[in-house]
Amino acid sequence: MNEILENIQILGPMFAFFWALTIAFVLLRPQSYLNSFLLMASLFFTMLFLSGLFPGSGRAFFLLACFLLVMLAIFLVPLLLILNGIQMIRRESLSPAHVLSLALGVFVGIGEIATVIYVLSLSGFIRLEGAHLWFMLLSFSVFYFSFLVLSFVVYTVFIQIMPHRMNFNYVIIHGCGLADGRRLTRLLSDRVDKAVEIYRKCSVKPVIIPSGGRGADEQLSEAQAMKDYLLSRGIPEEHIIPEDRSATTRENLLNSKAIIDAGAGGKKTALVSSSYHIYRCLRLAREVGLKCTGIGARVAFYYWPSALIREFIAVFAAKKAIIWSLIGYLLFISPIVFVLLAS
Repeated sequence: MNEILENIQILGPMFAFFWALTIAFVLLRPQSYLNSFLLMASLFFTMLFLSGLFPGSGRAFFLLACFLLVMLAIFLVPLLLILNGIQMIRRESLSPAHVLSLALGVFVGIGEIATVIYVLSLSGFIRLEGAHLWFMLLSFSVFYFSFLVLSFVVYTVFIQIMPHRMNFNYVIIHGCGLADGRRLTRLLSDRVDKAVEIYRKCSVKPVIIPSGGRGADEQLSEAQAMKDYLLSRGIPEEHIIPEDRSATTRENLLNSKAIIDAGAGGKKTALVSSSYHIYRCLRLAREVGLKCTGIGARVAFYYWPSALIREFIAVFAAKKAIIWSLIGYLLFISPIVFVLLAS
C-alpha cells in the first residue's frame, strides 16, 4: 500500500496537470493542433499513473500489457486500412479519394516490414550489410508520419466526446452534395438529424442555418433540400434561414456568419457536420472569426477512415502545417541522416 501511495504522490500531480492543461486548451482553442500532442501526453501519463496502482510485479505486467496492445494495434493498422480501402472501392467507386485508405495502408505496411527487418538485423537473424541505415530511415519516416496521423485521429475523436451544453442561438449545418441532384445523401441526412436533435434539446429554440449552394449537377441547392427535410421533421419555417450561395466549407462559414451577425440577440452557435469534418471546420471558423461549438454527426464506419485521411491531408496541406511538419521530420531523422552522410 505504501508503494502505491508513493507512486500516486509522484505521478498524480503530472497526471492531473496534463489533463487539466489539455481540457483547458481544448475548451479555449479546440482548433489548435497543439492540443493533439497534449492529449497524447495526457494519455501517456495516464498509463504511467494507472501502472502505479499495481504493486510489485503487477506494474510490470500492466505496462507490458499496454505495450503489447499498442504493438498489436500498430501492426493491425495497415491491414485494416487496406481492407477498408478495398471496401470503399467496392461500395463507392474507384477514385483518388477512395483509394487513400488503401494507399496509406500499403505505405504504413512497407514501413512496418522495414522496421521488422531492421530489428531482425540487430538481432543477427538477417544480414543487411550497409543497407540497415536505409531500412532504419524508412522505419523512422513511417513512424513519424504515423504518429502525426494517430495524434490527429485521437484528437478528432476526443473533441467529439467532450460534453456540450445544449443552449444555442444558431445551428449551422454544412452541406455535402445531393443524391441524384435533389435528395439528401445518408451522410447529409445524418447531419440534419443531428441538428434537429440539438434543436429539440435547446430550451429556447435556435435558428437553423442549412448551408450549401447548388452544384452544376443539382436541381436545387443543398440548403433548400435540407430546409425541405427540416420542415418534414416538424421544424417551423420561421426557425430556418437557408444559406444557398456557398460552394466550399469556408464560404459556408463566411455566409453563415453574415446571417448570424445580422440577427438580433445572442450569437452562441453550434456547427454541425460529420464527425470526421469537425476539426477542420473549427480551424476554418477561427480563421473567419466565427466563435462556435463543433458537434459531429454519425458516419458509416466503413466511410470514416478514408474521410478522416482526406481531412488530415486538407489540414496539413496548409503552408504553415507543411513547414512545421517538415521541420519536425528533419529533426526526428537528423541522427540517421548524419550517419548516412558521414559513411
